[in-house]
Amino acid sequence: MRNLRMTIAYDGFKYKGWQKQKDTDLTIQGKIETVLSKMTGEEIMVVGCGRTDAGVHAENYIANFHTKCDFKTKKILDYLYEFLPEDIVVKSMEEVSERFHARYNVKAKTYVYTINNYRFRDVFNRKYSYHLADKLNIEEMKSASEVLIGSHDFQSFTNGKSDKSTVRTINYINIIEKNNIIEIEINGNGFLWNMVRIIVGTLIEVGKGSLTPTEVERIRNEKKRWEAGPLAQAKGLILRDVQY
Repeated sequence: MRNLRMTIAYDGFKYKGWQKQKDTDLTIQGKIETVLSKMTGEEIMVVGCGRTDAGVHAENYIANFHTKCDFKTKKILDYLYEFLPEDIVVKSMEEVSERFHARYNVKAKTYVYTINNYRFRDVFNRKYSYHLADKLNIEEMKSASEVLIGSHDFQSFTNGKSDKSTVRTINYINIIEKNNIIEIEINGNGFLWNMVRIIVGTLIEVGKGSLTPTEVERIRNEKKRWEAGPLAQAKGLILRDVQY
């Protein structure tokens, strides 16, 4: 049995997220499994590095699957390229150790959220950025982001309910503004459901002057979701990199 690792890029705009669902065929996992199963004649199960929400994109998403198929990786890549929708591309594939697991072996992920902070929306990039005409205070946003770096309980920054730990480690947050485009880059060892988008929504509130960095620290400590900012739109978020 072979274990094959894939690097995938996808435009998530029209999809219901990564994870396969029973009531829709509009998922990234579902599309890839369907094509691989048809090619190999096996029931292929693809393991992803994590879930991405409906509408979220990925530049270097990592997944793996097991197969008895003896086709060379180039032939499998060519088949996927031909039969997957144009908004999903498997960029590379390699044979890896049987022990490799795309989700369990992750050490860190990097997400980037893009904000168009210009007066007008960008008609060409509107599906990949959140348009906000009100000018944001970047320095205040940077100050607020600093209280989120490190290992903390991020219960205030998730819409999920679970008995499992909500402690995560954020390694860094970079906020860069150039020509009215703001990129918020967040790297961490793992993320709770909606965590990145809620952090972004909270930082936007800081940039607008509705919250202060001190209040963000209080919100982090109080562990109450309703105290944090709103859920930022999915279309501005991309999974840029996964580290193993």
